Amino acid sequence: MPEMLYQRDVYGQTLVELGKLNSSVVVLDADLSGSTRTSIFAREFPERFFNFGVAEQNMMATAAGLASCGKIVFASSFAMFATGRSWDQVRNSISYNNFNVKIVASHAGITVGPDGASHQALEDIALMRVLPNMTVVIPCDGPQAREAVVAAANTPGPFYIRLGRAKFPTIENKGQFQLGKAQVLTEGNDVAIVACGIMLQEAFTAASSLLKKGIKARVINMHTIKPLDRQVILEAAEETRGIVACEEHSVIGGLASGIDEVVSENHPTRVLRVGVKNKFGQSGEPADLLKEYGLTCLDIENAVLSITSS
Repeated sequence: MPEMLYQRDVYGQTLVELGKLNSSVVVLDADLSGSTRTSIFAREFPERFFNFGVAEQNMMATAAGLASCGKIVFASSFAMFATGRSWDQVRNSISYNNFNVKIVASHAGITVGPDGASHQALEDIALMRVLPNMTVVIPCDGPQAREAVVAAANTPGPFYIRLGRAKFPTIENKGQFQLGKAQVLTEGNDVAIVACGIMLQEAFTAASSLLKKGIKARVINMHTIKPLDRQVILEAAEETRGIVACEEHSVIGGLASGIDEVVSENHPTRVLRVGVKNKFGQSGEPADLLKEYGLTCLDIENAVLSITSS
């Protein structure tokens, strides 16, 4: 069985590592440090941790100010509040000025579960992806969350890193992490399954089931949504019969939309979307919600079969 890790636990531990290496690292939170795990950094470096209470807009504006003074700023909250509530400040204060602010948001997607629609960010990738200068990363597991946070700390400019609430299974043999470079995890020329975040494990399960039916799927971990790995997408478009895009997000404006933009301009092919289809979330257990919203391995398998049978 794969090791199950909370990405936010890894995030908190990685912040401490970075804080020990660089005194310019500062961390901001909006009254959710226990949940986002920035509390781990706060205990180690209380003089470099700032809790803004339920004031995400103020937090992002202050993050921009600290970055303008040379700090490497990590700002955290739940994804819904870090992107939606403070979008004006993220756009005008952080992205417009290309400031060195790393927004690392937890509790993204439908698997927030019982917290319900008000806390289930299904639009955050779209909101961040549209901003100039913003790099958008969705790690697939705990170890990749660490790699993404370290890469963000060492790369100038604003970042949005999206983490989940639940434990993620660790994906083995991913290879080296590099911003903007997708990881091709299984080879196959029948169809390409492009997934990010928690959906990568569902993609693996679907690919395994499809192989028993004689269908070889190319599974791709598209951990960086912006900049998107155009080369990997175009190779998939040219070498397979179609692409299935899988994301724990609205089918509008996220990973699938990015893939559509690449293939429509360069090599049109069929792209099916496994994601949330124009709905808000609701309260429920994560596994039940994945099933209710069509985000399971069976939904991915059915999408692949729709391509290969046509």
